[in-house]
Amino acid sequence: MPVINIQIMQGRSEETIKKLIENVTETVSVTLDSPKERIRVLVTEIPKTHWGIGGIPASDHPDRK
Repeated sequence: MPVINIQIMQGRSEETIKKLIENVTETVSVTLDSPKERIRVLVTEIPKTHWGIGGIPASDHPDRK
């Protein structure tokens, strides 16, 4: 049973995450020739205060504001 762990910064819509799970499941199913029912996708959203970019929390990073 394939288990895929995805970590993303918090802030995306529920619909976007549903689409991510759908697309990743499809890709893994085709690539590994595995039934979709056996694939697990875990999406963990990390707060921007807990995600560092170049030593700066993403919440304070100039490219993320």
